[in-house]
Amino acid sequence: MTISTAIKTPVVAITGGASGIGRACAQHFARAGASIAIGDQSEEQAHGLAKAINGQNADAIAVTVDVRSQEAQQRFVDTVLERYGRVDCVIAAAGISDARGADASYGEDWDPAASYLINSDIDTWRTLLDINLNGVMLTDKLFARAMIDHGIRGSIINIASIASKFPFPGSADYCVSKAGVAMLTKVLALELAEHGIRVNAIAPGFIETPLTNRLQKDANGRAMVMAMTPMKRFGKPEEIAKTAYFLSSDEASLFTGEILYPTGGIFVG
Repeated sequence: MTISTAIKTPVVAITGGASGIGRACAQHFARAGASIAIGDQSEEQAHGLAKAINGQNADAIAVTVDVRSQEAQQRFVDTVLERYGRVDCVIAAAGISDARGADASYGEDWDPAASYLINSDIDTWRTLLDINLNGVMLTDKLFARAMIDHGIRGSIINIASIASKFPFPGSADYCVSKAGVAMLTKVLALELAEHGIRVNAIAPGFIETPLTNRLQKDANGRAMVMAMTPMKRFGKPEEIAKTAYFLSSDEASLFTGEILYPTGGIFVG
């Protein structure tokens, strides 16, 4: 199985490429022979991963990218094109689960009798959607433009979540952002089909990444995950990377506008 392209060494650009699912994708695609462009807000992590990949007789570059900024994302696109002259696959994996941060505390105005959404402020909502939805839109938009301009029949893969179709109380902002990613995927698949560009998404279940650290460490959180997941385990980032690799390959040549759900059986019933 190889990435769908006519050239020997395909080029893969990944936002959020230095951690979690994005990192696993960078490592997996590099082992498969692709050149990797790692875009991430963490300069240290991105360059560290690129150095590690280059040390394994593979090819990678790192670019510091704040996905909320169109200018920063355009610089990422331009850097990829200047280095490689093309881009064959794009993986939009940048995202957060909580805009308040890991050490956030509830303020004096918090009403324990009201819902999280009622208590939350608009800036928190906007920040999460700006990263999780607007950031993905900008990645897709700018790299699709580059593919069209260079006549590349490429593949775009967005990382959504089971939260795109399963409502989690206390996570309205996250659920809405991922539902938006799923619908963005479908609309872009229709708009880009005439250019031979396929657009798909992966909506994973509970995966062992920094985004699920709280669930992994909390007994009640783990119990909830196990109760929801028939396979009774968290998924591995590498399993999602393999799903992305399939979607980028010739074997998935008829796939576009699809949302794949590697969840361990959450949606079986």
